[in-house]
This record gives sequence, C-alpha cells and structure tokens, in this order.
Amino acid sequence: MIVKELTKAEEEVMQHLWTKGKSSVKELLALYDNPKPAINTVSTIIRILEQKAFVSHETKGRGFIYFPIISKEEYKNFSLRKVMGAYFEGSLSKMVSFFAEKEKLDSKEIDDILKIIEQNKGK
Repeated sequence: MIVKELTKAEEEVMQHLWTKGKSSVKELLALYDNPKPAINTVSTIIRILEQKAFVSHETKGRGFIYFPIISKEEYKNFSLRKVMGAYFEGSLSKMVSFFAEKEKLDSKEIDDILKIIEQNKGK
C-alpha cells in the first residue's frame, strides 16, 4: 500500500479518528481544543483525506460518518521509515544511537530497549 505524507492539519484529524473511531465532522470538531477550527475547515480536510485514501465514509441519515482506512500503525511505520531514510541514512542503529545520545536515556529505558532487541533476535 502506498502511503502519502500528511500535513499537520490532516494528521491532527487522523489522530482524532484513530482515537475515537467512526465520527461525523461535528464529533471530530468537538475533540479539538479551543480555539477550534471552523467546521468547513475540518470538512475540507476530511475530503482531502478521502482523496488521499486515508479515510472513507458511510452515509448516516443526511450526513456522513468517517472512519480511517489506514491504521495508525501503518502511518507510524511510514513516518519512521521516512525519517530514518532522510536523516539517518536508512540505518536504524544510527537513529537509535542519536536518540540515546540526545535524549539522555536512563538505565531503565536502555534495559527496555535491550530486552526488545533480545526478544526480536532471529526474527
């Protein structure tokens, strides 16, 4: 499946849909912090997300209920691979090393990472 990059506004709508699930535009709008965007803005973003094949809809009465057709996991995978390719020469170890150095990981976080690596050896 080919995934396209989302704008900040599109990603915010998707985050709401991934969290809430099926929603109308009004329901999505209610999830925003103040100041809320205009309802027309959210409607436009939803239509763009449908064109990009991130979202689909079903008819309910005279309106639509929208739902994600790309999972958060799929988009997360796409985004991380893009960052890894653009900034770390496609190397996971360079990316992990960067975060280990810049984020000042404590010993528990390092142990957690090592456990994950150990569990995934040979997969």
